[in-house]
Amino acid sequence: MSRGVLVLAPGVALELGGVRFTVEELEPHLGRVTLKDADGTLSRRSLRWLAARTDVRPLAPEGGAGRPSRDRRGTVGSDLTPEQLRRARIRAEHVLETETGFRAGHPERALPGEPRPGFDPRTTTVTERRRAKAAELKAMPALEAETLGLRFMSERTLRRLAVRDGEDLVLACADGRWLREGGGRPSVTAEIREGIFAVREEFLRRSRMTMAARHRLLHQCVHEVFPDFPAEKVPCGKTLAAVWREWFGPDGSRQRYVRTAEIAEAGRRLVVHRPGQVVALDSTPLPVKVREHVFGEPVSVVLSLALDLYTHSIVAFRLTLVSDTSVDIAMLLRDVMMPLPMRAGWGEDMEWPYPGAPATLVAQFAGHKVAALPFFAPETVTTDHGGPYKSHEIVAAERAIGCSILPARTLRAHDKFAVERAFSSVKTLLLEHLLGFTGTDVADRGEDPEADAVLTIEQMEHLVATWVVRVWQRRELGEYAPAWAPGEKHSPNSLFAAAATQGGLDLEIPSPELYYKLLRSHHVKIHPARGVKILGLYYHHPVLEEERFRGRSSRGGQHKGEWVVRSDRRDRRQVFFQDPDRPDDWHTLRWNGLPPEGEVPAFSDVNAQALLAEVRRRGLAPRTDAELLPVLLDILGSVIPVSQWPSQMPKREKTARSRQAAQAAQAVADRPRPPASAPVEEAKVVAWPRQAEGVRDAVDAERRRRREAAVTGRPTPPPRLGEGLRRRNLFLLPDEETDAGTNREENA
Repeated sequence: MSRGVLVLAPGVALELGGVRFTVEELEPHLGRVTLKDADGTLSRRSLRWLAARTDVRPLAPEGGAGRPSRDRRGTVGSDLTPEQLRRARIRAEHVLETETGFRAGHPERALPGEPRPGFDPRTTTVTERRRAKAAELKAMPALEAETLGLRFMSERTLRRLAVRDGEDLVLACADGRWLREGGGRPSVTAEIREGIFAVREEFLRRSRMTMAARHRLLHQCVHEVFPDFPAEKVPCGKTLAAVWREWFGPDGSRQRYVRTAEIAEAGRRLVVHRPGQVVALDSTPLPVKVREHVFGEPVSVVLSLALDLYTHSIVAFRLTLVSDTSVDIAMLLRDVMMPLPMRAGWGEDMEWPYPGAPATLVAQFAGHKVAALPFFAPETVTTDHGGPYKSHEIVAAERAIGCSILPARTLRAHDKFAVERAFSSVKTLLLEHLLGFTGTDVADRGEDPEADAVLTIEQMEHLVATWVVRVWQRRELGEYAPAWAPGEKHSPNSLFAAAATQGGLDLEIPSPELYYKLLRSHHVKIHPARGVKILGLYYHHPVLEEERFRGRSSRGGQHKGEWVVRSDRRDRRQVFFQDPDRPDDWHTLRWNGLPPEGEVPAFSDVNAQALLAEVRRRGLAPRTDAELLPVLLDILGSVIPVSQWPSQMPKREKTARSRQAAQAAQAVADRPRPPASAPVEEAKVVAWPRQAEGVRDAVDAERRRRREAAVTGRPTPPPRLGEGLRRRNLFLLPDEETDAGTNREENA
């Protein structure tokens, strides 16, 4: 609602949402105001929250004589139209001529013929000039005096305006009817106001109706609730439409969205006043084609951002091939809590600069040099309604971190407008300048952006990380300046530094075991010989053969007697089991189908489901998981010869293979590094054509193992082809060397 200037002071009465409040206490240095309702209940609100409300208006104090008139000194020249401003300047010239004898107000700016007789300051007094001006204006033609507003300018008026000068004199000469105070509607009485709010409540519960129908409901409500109220006093439909827009905003939203917005407005607003209080998560396709590292084909990737709503810092981001999953979002939350390490090519200007914690101290906590990017434990996470964000796994991960979930309303982008604006800023400031840029719409796409793609996924990730630290964190914020410094210039780095100075820094870096806690959990039983069964596949480790793991677990609750195993959907070759006696030890359980020597390329949930589906299609009932390995190798290697893969494999299958390799590489990067004394098991994530060689070697090793298992002893090699024919052929000529040796023996 348009309400002009809202004056806040202790004792001032105002109306908020139809309820009368009184300002009890005002704290401008903290940006807070305390309101008291009719029952004496106190509520503390921020000035930003109060300024954002559209249903607040000032009221006259109880027992007062109405609202005081507005101070004309608050008027500015832009409040007048050009024609009104021209007429006000003509009036001001007459006042200046009366006081100084010159229309411009100074002898050095005298017009031709000035000073006029009767207004010469050397021969007349101010009183004489005022009387002469009043007589001159009175003798002016009525139409001209009415047009210029000089008809009622008397000697007393000239004396009153003489105390003003400059622009204040021009505004004082403006007609009061031009600047009269607005916002009040005499036709909206207390009865009409009550009827409008009643119609509003009914409108929210019914299907969408026109303004004419709402006007009829207003007539019905006033007629039944206030029988003595004259029907002709009910405002017309145009007045109701204007009042409706002032009180409740534009009327263009869908009906169900209006109801959800009303429910959100009724709840308590969240005011962000410190870093990490609210972190917004969102994902969008990256409008730049990049090349995957397996086949080198141009592909599309998804950019996931974590944005701190207080400092507008991009505290974490991830690039995932094709689409993101719940484990990717969980690891994105983990990245928010982890300090960003310095990378190759980054100078000292990109190292940790924030006050309150020296860079050496932060490096000691993290174990490496830390880049200039904030990190903290998020308190509240705002997400949209995408599949990865609504899954039970990401909800469990957010609870493990200890943050609350604040989902945005469906189809309400302004609930997380900051991260939406961040995507747009990243596109305009960085991505538009890169080769392979695809634009926002297909119609805006270049001739062949796939052929222009030159950056790999790793290079793009390094480029975005460098840009975030060097450009985004130092970029001046425009409309996102803090409430306590509206006129100052700030960047995400300066806002975080100010917050660190005021409240300090929490250098709580999560332990490496957080990776396992963010993975999905499975409650299973331990089989004495085969290990644990996770989603159709068995996993085993020698530690499971110990006596303490025989039988049921001592766990109680809903999964009583079962053991907890964690799995990473990006790499199904192993799962992770926490030792109950040593919680810091996590055992890696390998899939039973893996050969004892060599390694099988990584496979995800999609490949595992395809494996089990293929087994069911063939009607196999294997007794051991080792019999499943040939089927998996057929799925991974396909029936096409390895040498023909790059030219024969369709693009969709290449993208799926690249995504599988990228997910495995990311899983290895997220996994905590084992101690230096323990052997490091590197994942076999190799580029083409080494991946094809790995599959071929795995197939040959499996065939060799099965042949050796089928034969008890070493078989005698068969004779060469044609050996029997050589021994029995009568027409076979002897060799020259053999014939020469025979002749020498006969001569001897």
